Amino acid sequence: MDYSKKKVASQQRAKNKKDETKAKVRAKAFAKADAGRTKKTNKTSSDASGDERLYEGASRPVKNSEKMEKAYKLLALQESISNSQAKTLIDRGLVYVANRKVSVARGELPLKTTFNVQEIATAKVIYEDNNLLVVDKPAFLNTDEVERQYPDAQLLHRLDRETSGVLILVKDEEYRLKAISEFKRNKVYKEYTAWVEGMFIDETEIDKAILTEKRHNKAFSKISPKGKPAHTTVTPVEVVGKYSKVKVVIQEGRTHQIRCHLRSIGFPIAGDEQYGGRHAKRMMLHAYKVELLGKTFIADEPKIFAHYSS
Repeated sequence: MDYSKKKVASQQRAKNKKDETKAKVRAKAFAKADAGRTKKTNKTSSDASGDERLYEGASRPVKNSEKMEKAYKLLALQESISNSQAKTLIDRGLVYVANRKVSVARGELPLKTTFNVQEIATAKVIYEDNNLLVVDKPAFLNTDEVERQYPDAQLLHRLDRETSGVLILVKDEEYRLKAISEFKRNKVYKEYTAWVEGMFIDETEIDKAILTEKRHNKAFSKISPKGKPAHTTVTPVEVVGKYSKVKVVIQEGRTHQIRCHLRSIGFPIAGDEQYGGRHAKRMMLHAYKVELLGKTFIADEPKIFAHYSS
């Protein structure tokens, strides 16, 4: 190796070490802030003064004398729907009280509470031929529900409920097997757009194994040497205030890979409360582009993604 190549290699090693140090500092700062948010969230009614109580989802302190009822029961009465339907709406993250999401269906709220229920958009077809059907899945719609809308096609992959964007279904079995092979060999290009918390200014490669387990009947992923290999590339697009828009490219597509990896470097996705993100109308993650077997599919960003840059 000549002198110039040695110099370049040395500079790259120095840059990698610097980037790693930055990531560790951000992750440590995030963990501290996250712990503070958790402590604050877990405060009991004893922190309130006088005869007031604080309840999850409430827009104001609640007086002890006020009558309370479970959120899903109140919603069922307001919307004239069954208790089961009301609980489902809350579990999906579609119910708000004074711009605050109601996340605990069995949490108690005052009888006079007024709810705002967000509507779910319908999936739009991006591309269709004899082999496959590609749709733009809206946030809050389960992939299984999309599949039921098209009985002649079956899901090739999945997106989290609050993730919008490119979702591929296949019609032909031979094509499906070819596509699955491409996914297994990491030959599929998968690009996402996300808004994250913090000022993200340097392209970062995240190569950390992910282990997925069940917590309260929900999947939860964490960084662990016992997990499966996962590689994510995050590129800054713009910074607006305390948020940054990033382009994310993944290779493997592990469960919650992007969400887990971004949290691990101290940049949780806005609205991704499961992985430390602050409250937002939705989780700000969108599957923008997929390239599969010579074809490219793109789903335009939802209008809400312009909010942070407006």
